Amino acid sequence: MGKGKTLFLGLLAVIILPFGISLAEDPPGGKTKEPYTWRNAPRHSSGVAPDPARHADQAIVMVLAADTFGWRGYFAVHPWIIYKRAGETSYTRYDVVGWGGGNAVRKNYALPDGLWFGAKPKILADHRGPEAEGLIDQVEVAVKNYPFPREYRSYPGPNSNTFIAHIGRKVSALNLDMPANAIGKDFRAITDPVGMSSSGQGIQANFLGVLGFSVGLEEGIELNLLGLNFGIDFNRPALRLPSVGRLGMDNVDQDIPDSAAAEKRGSINREQASFKPSS
Repeated sequence: MGKGKTLFLGLLAVIILPFGISLAEDPPGGKTKEPYTWRNAPRHSSGVAPDPARHADQAIVMVLAADTFGWRGYFAVHPWIIYKRAGETSYTRYDVVGWGGGNAVRKNYALPDGLWFGAKPKILADHRGPEAEGLIDQVEVAVKNYPFPREYRSYPGPNSNTFIAHIGRKVSALNLDMPANAIGKDFRAITDPVGMSSSGQGIQANFLGVLGFSVGLEEGIELNLLGLNFGIDFNRPALRLPSVGRLGMDNVDQDIPDSAAAEKRGSINREQASFKPSS
């Protein structure tokens, strides 16, 4: 077998294996991926975020991400950011949504920690107290200065992952480590191919989100090939793989706060809104 063919088969295996792992973890028709439509998929509170009323005296900033809707959930995630200042009893949420035209940056589009069309979010960043208070003004400036507010492309970007990666670059103290299956996080304008990685603590070179690399304290070493990311995280040891995201330690502990209050919140907020998923 020639070297070229061996290399091709090896690359093919590296691409297919993570997708197989993703399917094995949540097979089609399994219990965790019910046959929802965008109209009836649950969007109630997941209980991942602390109850803002019970924590009124505390500033909180969190970045969350959940599997995208339908078959795309085997390949990619949809992220968003929520925050509240000390003294506030409700969160502000920002994410990018591609349907409906106009400004793709949406404020309070859904519940702060709501299921994303049936998918439970995971925590990508979590800051509390004075540390979080100091981040909020920076986050708001980053949201305001997002360079693609009226553009949206699921692949290779700009999309919801591009938006959150932009915030991570501008607010390095978030310590944001976006998973390898956050397709679009590496999208950069063709006039700006080199700069900070999405953690704001590393360097990145990338051509329109389809070819490049990142090296940083948070993300470790990562290669982007046709929008698919492969790498290794040394900070909290894990492989960075397409479809799977991370295989190893979570970058942030997935603690579920205030479980009793969260269950109550979830039962209160189960009424469905009629909006259409784009990522």
